[in-house]
Amino acid sequence: MPKQHQAAPRAAFSASAALLGLCLLAAPAQAQFGPQGPPAVGVVEVERRPVRESTEFVGRVEAQNRVELRARVTGFLQERTFREGQEVTEGQVLFRLERPPFEAEVARARASVASAEAELQNANSALARARDLVRSSAGTQVNVENATAAQRTAQATLLGAQAQLRVAEINLGYTEIAAPFAGKVGRSTFSVGAVVGPTSDTLATVVSQDPMRVSFPVNLRTGTELRDRYATRGGAEAVRVRIRLVTGEIYNQVGRIEFIDPQVDRNTDTVLVRALIPNPPRGPANSDGSVDRELIDGMFVNVFVEGAEPVQAVVIPRSAVLQDQGGNYVWVLDAENKPARRPLTLGRSIADQVVVERGLETGERVVVEGVQRVRAGQAVQPGPATPPMRAPGAAPGAQPAAQPAGRQG
Repeated sequence: MPKQHQAAPRAAFSASAALLGLCLLAAPAQAQFGPQGPPAVGVVEVERRPVRESTEFVGRVEAQNRVELRARVTGFLQERTFREGQEVTEGQVLFRLERPPFEAEVARARASVASAEAELQNANSALARARDLVRSSAGTQVNVENATAAQRTAQATLLGAQAQLRVAEINLGYTEIAAPFAGKVGRSTFSVGAVVGPTSDTLATVVSQDPMRVSFPVNLRTGTELRDRYATRGGAEAVRVRIRLVTGEIYNQVGRIEFIDPQVDRNTDTVLVRALIPNPPRGPANSDGSVDRELIDGMFVNVFVEGAEPVQAVVIPRSAVLQDQGGNYVWVLDAENKPARRPLTLGRSIADQVVVERGLETGERVVVEGVQRVRAGQAVQPGPATPPMRAPGAAPGAQPAAQPAGRQG
């Protein structure tokens, strides 16, 4: 019996220890799954600020002037006075053909003119004598008429000889082929000593360098929107053109629209727009006299059509905009920090921001960070959102119009 009494307290102690252990294990579980408070979110306050609206297109750089040099007379290529790829001035002689044959033709034509002038002078004298004899009754009217016809024939012969001289002088001038405008000359097709003529290939090509044209097609809908947007601000004068180069850099010159095609391309439903943009030298001339420029005839670029003057607009971060089957929307906090869904009508996107045309007022608070933790009507703990970081080389204006403004929520 004493042993049984001794075992009973031991059993009671073991049960108490096990119960205490369960309580200690349950305490952290209750702390882990207990209430945590409102979720933290990052918010921004809606405000109006000046923005420069922009729309992006794909375009091609074109030389304002471009000409293929050809020989207008047949002859031996005697001299090439330029280096391939160098810039030339207006009127600079680039090719010279062999001149002696054309100079001899000019001399022969001048001799023909001198002979015709002598014949005309003799015919004038004969006509004068015939008229004097008729007045003295020693001659006949027939002699006068014959002398008149001979005089007119001699006069016509002189005109023909003078025309031949003019043609010979023009052909002599064609032996020098000059640049019709300032620009850069390309490769030479023929070597010195080759025979060239009107039916030969192009001798070389000259393209103007400054300014350059940027041509880009605009679909009819976008073109109509741009026209309506800037109609009250001065039309084409109210916009400026910027381009992004193939390297991803934004070109440091600003262009202006010079031409809008009055016809629509029926195959693509687009309108051709053309802008002029400066293309100054990138630096001093090279040791060989050549000049480097940023824009090259034929290169592809991204074109940004921007408003010349900024406008005041409601702008929020793009990351705040959600999207579902109902359209674009954001979470707006009320005075009790409770979020409510607010549908939006969006305008153009500007880098990492988006313009709100309808749906928000200045002073309202919009959730930007932590939107996945937001539930309608459930209070949140707001704090300032992290300022966005601009990617290097970002474009100065809107993203392409086809890019969606929101993300799936």
